[in-house]
Amino acid sequence: MGTATARRVALVAGGFSTDEDGLLDDWLLTHARNPRPKVCFVPTASGDAPAYTDRFLHAFTPRDCEPSVLPLFRRELDDESLRTFLLGQDVVYVGGGNTANLLAVWRAHGVDRLLREAHAHGTLLCGISAGANCWADGSHTDSFGPLTYLQDGLGLLPGSVCPHYDSEPGRRTSYRHAVASGMLPAGWAVEDGVGALFTDGHLEEAVTRSREARLYRVRADAHDQVHEEALPCRLLSN
Repeated sequence: MGTATARRVALVAGGFSTDEDGLLDDWLLTHARNPRPKVCFVPTASGDAPAYTDRFLHAFTPRDCEPSVLPLFRRELDDESLRTFLLGQDVVYVGGGNTANLLAVWRAHGVDRLLREAHAHGTLLCGISAGANCWADGSHTDSFGPLTYLQDGLGLLPGSVCPHYDSEPGRRTSYRHAVASGMLPAGWAVEDGVGALFTDGHLEEAVTRSREARLYRVRADAHDQVHEEALPCRLLSN
């Protein structure tokens, strides 16, 4: 019998979007299935913002990989070509922006279905902010203006995700309340500078580019009291 394909998701709280040192992106590429991986950036959550795409290409073109971009607001590929393209990627890297809009646009184009298929065949799915939220069952988001919960996602990572846990006012309190009230399931709160890799839904590795940044497991007990567990993170260095 053959070995089952590992299904992997990574939460990237930084990378080329915000950081100059490239540590999180370098770490991410070490987990690609090929030594010179094909890496596709999906900027849907930002409305395919040109400046965001340029930042990705500027960061990844010099690296030992094959970078590409998937635009959907001015889509260029038919259904068959889109499937071939996405299933041929080693890494799909989703940018930040509006999580709710991202999910809606993906479903309109069938990208959600194709990403599930790619995930099942070993493509590493990852992203920052909205690009981290989208893989879970639910997430903490500002998609609707004020911070709130979103009981929606692709469900490839069990539980919920909260990005920017330490850097945006109100995030911690609001996410803890959502978990305590049952509006969101137990999940992962990610401080800026952290990377977390999950294989088949289980945490495999957590890293950080900052000694202070942490990944937290947040859950409620039978009495609706929230428990927050800081998990060990390996410090990345140049």
